[in-house]
Amino acid sequence: MSWGAITDEGISEAEELIDVPLRRDLMQWIEVASRDAIRHFAWGVGDNNPLWLDAAYAAKSPYGTMIAPPCILYAVDSTVIAPKLSGVQWIYAGTGWTWLEPIRVDDTLRTEVKLKKQEIKSGRRFPKWVLQTGEARYYNQYDRLVAIAIGRCARTPRGDKLIEATNKKQTETAEPHSYRAEEIERIENQILAESRRGDTPLYWEDVTVGEDIPQITRGPLSIIDIMAWYSAVQGAQHYGGVHGDALRYRQRHKDYHINKKTGAREAAGRGHLEARTGGDVGMGGAYDVGPQRISWAQHMLTNWIGDRGFLHSLDVAVLRPNLVGDTLWWSGRITGKSVKDGQGLVELEVRAINQVNALSASGTASVILPSREMGAVRLPMGNLD
Repeated sequence: MSWGAITDEGISEAEELIDVPLRRDLMQWIEVASRDAIRHFAWGVGDNNPLWLDAAYAAKSPYGTMIAPPCILYAVDSTVIAPKLSGVQWIYAGTGWTWLEPIRVDDTLRTEVKLKKQEIKSGRRFPKWVLQTGEARYYNQYDRLVAIAIGRCARTPRGDKLIEATNKKQTETAEPHSYRAEEIERIENQILAESRRGDTPLYWEDVTVGEDIPQITRGPLSIIDIMAWYSAVQGAQHYGGVHGDALRYRQRHKDYHINKKTGAREAAGRGHLEARTGGDVGMGGAYDVGPQRISWAQHMLTNWIGDRGFLHSLDVAVLRPNLVGDTLWWSGRITGKSVKDGQGLVELEVRAINQVNALSASGTASVILPSREMGAVRLPMGNLD
């Protein structure tokens, strides 16, 4: 099989795994939502909500205990469900989350994961690529279904096959965006002014279709921001290090990148931290991790709904690389209101725009809010969609 190429043989091998339970031990960074795990995730995305960090504050909340940011489940399973196609690059394309109950401190979590479908695509950046879509179902220690994630992953040519497919030099990289001093000051002021509703209720009756919610700002993106995400959510895992487990993984999967200076086989994830490797995989430079960007949308939404609301769904498509030096503005707008199963449901569209006004990510969300007439949010819940 031609390394780095998308072939009919590779596509057929992956097709055979549709609806087959997949082994996930190498994709799990945490099993227990301990205080440490929750704190490290919150730090990794820059989310200082006291529900995640302050036990005394959380004890007085409707939950009666500390809970975790909903997207901490990325640390339980990465939602990268992209089997076979050896040597072919994977690029995170998005997640569709549905949460049914909160993740409480010291919950133990497990997943059941399957590849659900595979589609052959073509586009401007890659003449031929494959979109693999998988489902991860998260259960707690009581065997209750806590959440469902639909993970989408693009598989694209790598190495010489990328050059053949695109006629572009592998190491084409973009220079980081250069900001004026006043732009940096404006960005920093926006970050420092970020609002959080906290214990003040946001009632279903008080929100209006067409209303914008408070935005959040993230950037300029640095390598340290990306490393903070890795530390909180996935570390190097088996495939990223220099130890025997990493070597055995690379021999078994051949999912590696050749370091042109040392000749050593390394994880292609190096492209998130090194501009040249990011160019090698067609991203234009060092770039963020898609789930990190999606977790920022979760942060915006949980800030807005406060302690008494519940984030029920978030479905985001990652549309372009968010390169080191880029800044993102996440915003949301209310698109609908309804009553489902006796609870107040609010639907939104969300989007992230970068410093040159390019659309970086977009999607939809839904939240359950307390109601003056219907009462407090009731948990756990069924899927209201």
